[in-house]
Amino acid sequence: MKKIKKIAVMTSGGDAPGMNAAIRSVVRACAYYRVSCVGIYRGYEGLIDADFIELTARSVNNIINKGGTILKSARSKEFRTKEGRKIAFENLKEQNIEGLIVIGGDGSFTGAVLFNEEYNFPVIGIPGTIDNDIFGTSHTIGYDTALNTAVEAIDKIRDTASSHNRLFFVEVMGRDAGFIALNAGVGAGAEEILIPEENLGLDRMLESLKKSRRTGKSSSIVVVAEGDKSGKNVYELAKYVEENLPEYDVRVSILGHMQRGGSPSCFDRVLASRLGVKSVELLLDGKTNLMVGLKDNEVISSSILEAIKGGHSINHELLRVSDIMTT
Repeated sequence: MKKIKKIAVMTSGGDAPGMNAAIRSVVRACAYYRVSCVGIYRGYEGLIDADFIELTARSVNNIINKGGTILKSARSKEFRTKEGRKIAFENLKEQNIEGLIVIGGDGSFTGAVLFNEEYNFPVIGIPGTIDNDIFGTSHTIGYDTALNTAVEAIDKIRDTASSHNRLFFVEVMGRDAGFIALNAGVGAGAEEILIPEENLGLDRMLESLKKSRRTGKSSSIVVVAEGDKSGKNVYELAKYVEENLPEYDVRVSILGHMQRGGSPSCFDRVLASRLGVKSVELLLDGKTNLMVGLKDNEVISSSILEAIKGGHSINHELLRVSDIMTT
């Protein structure tokens, strides 16, 4: 089997803390195994534009602690077309690149699988998304940092909620997955948590808030995932509570993109380093269409197709703990 001599790495989709640590790991692993490494700017868009840069071990000095991604990220409509993917393949071929590592989420992996199917080009995926909604890994790069950012913000909001006897609705990211909302809600001691996976109904929320009031709580926090299935956005939820529980002084805080930024946690830096090394080793072993991930604190590999199609279910034991903690 012919040994790969040149590997490209790119980041795609939403940025996540720890992506730079993963880039660093891929580049340093390539240097260790004496393989050339190329960075692709702006994801699939940069692949089509041949926006490449040679990366050496020294190119990635002092980026392990930085949020965002030095390789940037962008959406690419053109890569969704056969013509666009053909241009991308020709650009890789022209540069003698023989393997591609994609750091991103399920949308990025879908593009990688399609590219592999059409051109038999070796691809490995590294899961990088704050939502933690990728099947085949217990943690995605960026999730731990986003959780800590959310908890820290909710702690600060609780300070002002307590000072003014207010009810705060705090919206966190998670359009299709409630991992951040559930874990941050439990970690910050929220009185109620609303997530996409569980439509618990508005009556239950009202009853919970009434109970909190009766038991002496003068302020409350409700954590809401942006994809909550109650049928109302966070402002409508706040208005609904004001109309039904006029004794509450209600405020809304949307954490938004601050959850994507910031220096990655130690956990995310270590995870990114481990997954980056494994991704390079898989390519050098002649493997393709795999995603690296974490299971029982061991680095594993699994099918990218399974990562895309599989469902990463919410932790129901944690939901039960959440209910008990609101007592």
